[in-house]
Amino acid sequence: MDLTLNEDQLAVAGAIDKLAEQFASSPVDFHGFALVSETLQQELEEGGYFDIAAVPEMGPLSAADAIYRLAQLPYTAEVALSMLVGPVLDELALPVEIQRPFTVIDNQRPGRFAATAKTLIFVDGEKVGVASSDQPDQKLAEPLPDSLYAYPMARIPETPNIHWLNDSDAQRVQAALRVATAAEMAGLIQAAITTTVEHVSVRKQFGHPIGTFQALRHRLSECAVLAGGVRWLAFKAAWSSDAGDAALALLHAQESATRVIYDVHQMSGAMGMTLEMDLHLWTYRLKALMSELGGRAGNAQAVGEACFSSL
Repeated sequence: MDLTLNEDQLAVAGAIDKLAEQFASSPVDFHGFALVSETLQQELEEGGYFDIAAVPEMGPLSAADAIYRLAQLPYTAEVALSMLVGPVLDELALPVEIQRPFTVIDNQRPGRFAATAKTLIFVDGEKVGVASSDQPDQKLAEPLPDSLYAYPMARIPETPNIHWLNDSDAQRVQAALRVATAAEMAGLIQAAITTTVEHVSVRKQFGHPIGTFQALRHRLSECAVLAGGVRWLAFKAAWSSDAGDAALALLHAQESATRVIYDVHQMSGAMGMTLEMDLHLWTYRLKALMSELGGRAGNAQAVGEACFSSL
């Protein structure tokens, strides 16, 4: 297994970083929960970045790396599903027209970006179905008020005609969903840690930055180890396209997010609970993703079935 990016993949990573520079800071007058950028999604579309997983020189590994990098921005857009799940759906030759952007409706719950989605992916346990709008301007979901989860959320008022996938295709899509979610969580965790490190480097107590205290250093180091593990497991799952690797990557991401969210908010003190600090843009998104695709219990069961069923 070699997860080192080749020259083409490094070039794409550099281009992603350059594109992301203009979205690296939140507006000074922003004091909300969901900071969404249609411009970011449009520029990714125009640059062809949503198709990199289908390019042999790039592949899913390059797409997972792009998701990881973009998830660290304060702005959010429908990126992960378009980059990793869309190409899988395109290969299945479904009777449903596959169009971006996407959303996941997990056990009838409200979905992220569902109000603007053109393709809906329904998940009910191990079952996966797909539906799309029959008309260009048809809206399949109703937007909900601002969500604490820092994503634009919407609900499906009426169940559309769903094409349910066979077991083999459903497993492929489930694996892609898990990898996409794990890669996004890896970026969110890293951004939350980076923001906290910046805060403890300037916040003083007893005449010293609190980041110089050994107890906080140890805890931040442990968070950094967890972040690295989430990232590399997501990349390994993207590289292998294995259902067991995908379930393990998402399980570790959801387990690690629990610890990291607690630590970074405690270290940030009262500032971490204000809208003036961007920390909530990543931790509240993590809260939403921690319950996706069955949550920790569901993904632990998926790991057991995929990795240990022969024992």
